[in-house]
Parts: sequence; C-alpha cells; structure tokens
Amino acid sequence: MYRNEADLIVGFNCFAVASLSTESRALAEGFMSTHHHSMAQSDCPRELMHRDRNAYARYFNTKYKRKGRLGEKYYFMLEVEGLYHLQAALDYVNRQGLHHGLAATPFDYAHGSANTFFRQALGKIQVPELMPPSKRCQFLPSNIRIPEQYRMDRSGLLLREDILDTAYVEEIYITPRNYLFHMNRTGEDDRDIQAQKNENDTPPITLDLMETNVPDFDPKLTRTFEQGKVNRHRMTDIELCQLIDERLLPRIFRNPDDASVYALTQNQRIKLYDWLWQKNLLSLNRQKEPWLNGRTFTEAQLRRCLCMKYSALATE
Repeated sequence: MYRNEADLIVGFNCFAVASLSTESRALAEGFMSTHHHSMAQSDCPRELMHRDRNAYARYFNTKYKRKGRLGEKYYFMLEVEGLYHLQAALDYVNRQGLHHGLAATPFDYAHGSANTFFRQALGKIQVPELMPPSKRCQFLPSNIRIPEQYRMDRSGLLLREDILDTAYVEEIYITPRNYLFHMNRTGEDDRDIQAQKNENDTPPITLDLMETNVPDFDPKLTRTFEQGKVNRHRMTDIELCQLIDERLLPRIFRNPDDASVYALTQNQRIKLYDWLWQKNLLSLNRQKEPWLNGRTFTEAQLRRCLCMKYSALATE
C-alpha cells in the first residue's frame, strides 16, 4: 500500500485531513508498508475511515496507474473503552516500528507518532523547515486545502504535533517518565491485561488482537522484535519497492511515464521475480552484488513488492 517515503507521507496526510474534516480527535498512528494503525475519538468513525481510505486510494491509483479498491474490503475497527484499554492501545500503535522489526526503539521509526508526545521534556523541540504555502497542495488529497496553522515540513508531511491531540494523550500517561516506561518495556504485562479485564467487558488490547490478518506477518515475531534486534542487512519493503520502481521498471518501459508495477504482464513479473531472486541468492552467499550492496530480502517481500499472488509462481 506504500511503496516509498512519499506514499507514507501522503498516507498520514490523508488520515490528518479525514480527522479534521470529520471533527475527530486524532490520537496516534503508525504506518507500515502493508497497513497502518490509527487511533481517534470520533462521532463518525466509519466516515473517518471512508474518507481516509478513499483519499489515499485515489492518490495511489493515479500515481501507479491502477484501478479498483486498495487494500481489503473490510477494515479492522475496535471500540476502545476505559483508561487501561486506551493506554494499552496507545502503547501498541506508538510502538509499531519496533513491533515490525524496523527500529530498535519506538522513537527510531519516522512514520509513527511515538516522537510526538512530551516533546519538550524529551528534548524534541526543534521545528523543521516548513513548506511554502504555494507547494502544500502537492502532498494533500486533491481539492483539499488545510488552514495554514497546520504546518507542513519540507518533505510534505503535516506536522504530527499539530494534528494529534498531544495534550490529551499526555494526560493519559501523566508524566514523561511513565511514557518512556511504556515505550521501552518488553512484552505484555499480565497485570495490565488483568486490569483491562477488570475495567469492562471489552476484549483486552493484545498484539494478537491488533495484528489480526496483517499480510505476511506473524504476531509472535513481535516478541523477538521488542528486544530491539533489527536486521540491518535486510532491505525494508520500502527500499525494495523503490529499487524496483526507480531502477528496474524504467528499463522495461520505453516511456518512463508508463512505468508501473501494475502495468507489467504476468510473464514480465515472473521474469523480474526470477532475476531479482537470483541476485538475492548471490547476496545471501556473501558474493559482491552491486545491485543490493550486500543486503537481502525475503520471498514474501519480493512477492509483495511485485504485487504477485502466491499462486502466480506455481501456475506459470
């Protein structure tokens, strides 16, 4: 769903615009290559989701020359009630980069809200260089104009501290030290789960519950990733997609404007898969491979980035 850094930025902006247009209180979010999680207090949550998904799907389909629904038909939505449930859900969403093995700490992942809270107390008060108002429209859904009090940095990202209700979230955690404790601890505390059960009949917020049906992801892996062990030799989905989109596809299509992974024929897709996988095997065997700079990727990553179904390789 997100093939490069610009997609991740527009993804957050679509969530921001949907939150503002529905007068919802945005609390936290985390964007991965295959999905994102967001938290908001809203009188119309389904309208919020509809606007968010539709705006991003229009952007993505236009950019990559595809048609149709983006993502699964039905999305996961959970109503959160009670202080302990709310804090557990905030912990989970803010720790997305860590849970998926993309960062050694929640604060080391750029496309989530962990760095938005207690900024002054944690020494994160530097204001980035801002985007001129005349260029902001390039990074927002079409026909949308955001009041200038909502700032945008030079990358095109609306500043999270302007969009998210930081004061409300900070009240939940009470102190910066308590927030750091929740961001840095490992595993799910049995006492916290019991506190949620004692609070009300809403299912406790757990990793297994929140990661339901996430593509190619086993929630059990989060126990390993929470130790902060990041495989720096493995490419991320974003890096692999960018390699395909920016270096390989322009060599296949005569007209660069036609270059899109969705415009590949099935035969072209499989040939590209085979070629990249052979390069990956060389890298796995520690042979010098300039294309990858000694880094590797998994079969699932390659299949995702080439938009291939499991059956494609077996039937061709």
